[in-house]
Amino acid sequence: MSTFRSPPKGGVTDAMARTAAATTAAQAKTKVKDEDPFQEGDSIVYAAHGVGRVDRIGVDEIAGTKLEVIQISFPGNQMTLRIPLTKARKAGLRKIVSREIVDKAMAIIKGKPHVSKGMWARRAVAYQEKINSGDLVQIAEVLRDLRRNVDSLDGSFSERKLFEAAQERFVAEVAVLEKKEPADVLESLTAIMKAA
Repeated sequence: MSTFRSPPKGGVTDAMARTAAATTAAQAKTKVKDEDPFQEGDSIVYAAHGVGRVDRIGVDEIAGTKLEVIQISFPGNQMTLRIPLTKARKAGLRKIVSREIVDKAMAIIKGKPHVSKGMWARRAVAYQEKINSGDLVQIAEVLRDLRRNVDSLDGSFSERKLFEAAQERFVAEVAVLEKKEPADVLESLTAIMKAA
């Protein structure tokens, strides 16, 4: 037969355990907010849709549950998106890249195209994945490999569409970083690709 023993003096009580758990939860919530670099009005990149703007960060009730969400608008395709703030990073949301990343991407664009002899369907899927990654360096790789289509009609329709999608993503992000008009960025990018 076992006997119940009271906790030793100075031991942890239920009330103390609940207080500690509540404090840990509050600290975790604060940590998420501290790590969250997004502010209303910021230009951001969402991997699947490109450059957008943070319209609002606040609490919305969705299906009876209150969630802190970030609302982003994408003026280029007239779309608005709301993502739970806790899932923003996993969803591929990030700030605009640094100048250092743009310089690295430009060096890739100026490089020699990688010519693959594989089937176009597989290459097309790989290019689309790079574009949808939202990673400017991977997008630069697509531009480098497909740039022969800048002024020619040699490529297929799907090749041209992939090139244009990569170019649009690249130009939009660089334009925001450099505070320039997209048309000016496109003009200088086109000149760089022709010279390469």
